[in-house]
Amino acid sequence: MKKWFGILAGLLLLFGVSGCSNSTGAKGDKPEKIVLDYAYYSPTSLILKEFGWAEEAFEKEGIKVEYVLSQGSNKALEFLNSKSVDFGSTAGAAALMAKAKGAPIESVYIFSKPEWTALVTNKDSSIQSVSDLKGKKVAATVGTDPYIFLLRTLDEAGLSASDVQIVNLQHSDGASALTTKQVDAWAGLDPHMAKLELEADTKLFYRNADFNTYGTLNVRSEFAKKYPNYVKKVIEVYEKARKWALENPDKTAEILSKEAKINLDVAKKQLERTDFSNPVPGEEQKQALKSAGKVLQKDDIFKGDVKIDSLVDELINPKFAEEVIK
Repeated sequence: MKKWFGILAGLLLLFGVSGCSNSTGAKGDKPEKIVLDYAYYSPTSLILKEFGWAEEAFEKEGIKVEYVLSQGSNKALEFLNSKSVDFGSTAGAAALMAKAKGAPIESVYIFSKPEWTALVTNKDSSIQSVSDLKGKKVAATVGTDPYIFLLRTLDEAGLSASDVQIVNLQHSDGASALTTKQVDAWAGLDPHMAKLELEADTKLFYRNADFNTYGTLNVRSEFAKKYPNYVKKVIEVYEKARKWALENPDKTAEILSKEAKINLDVAKKQLERTDFSNPVPGEEQKQALKSAGKVLQKDDIFKGDVKIDSLVDELINPKFAEEVIK
């Protein structure tokens, strides 16, 4: 009998130890892999991918790093919603639109403040101002910053989306549609916009840097809740890339040129209008998003019962960046 009690006690102890291991072991405390996106409109993501700093940072813990190309904010948000990526690069206003539709995301880092969009037309076009767009075909990628930029410029000119014919095309296709004159104007995005400016002699007939919302790095809320320390570690490697970009503008242009397969002068033109100085999301970004949100609500893209201020506060989460960036 004593022998059986001894065996039973031993088994209970073994199961107890195994149970503790399963609840506190590596699989529960850290992800097996982290999936990051990279985008031509986010030069820091290209630097990160180029040097393998994320792989290096997570290799010691046995965490794999994978990359997925985002061709626009809309694609990055699709990847976040489908859990294809853990971190996605978007314009702030695009993230706000997704949040309004219930996307479980948080904007935790600012990868740049770009002037990455403007309204573009061909050199020989009669279009000189936003008011000239009435009744015209305008290419834009719905759900991205150029699209929201277009809505804001129309609103400022006393027009709305119904006054123009918006042709929903991915950014590169919109650029092609403009040069082949399938559309009259295009809500552009760098580097495609810079390329046309230098190589196709197009004209940026309306620019307004304040209507460009910030480049935000978004994380899936589920990931942030489960692995908060790894959100901070991702921000740490992004910070390394941001600082490198500030110290090495020419080499950053070379990386952008290589990755996006664009001329070096085009890459430099894009970087001329990209500010890497303020990576912590806060009140400045909130105000920009609230202004964009009001126009989206006016155009009935956001329904009237959406509380813009609350939505913005739910989206912008500075706590991770504040802990990393002192």
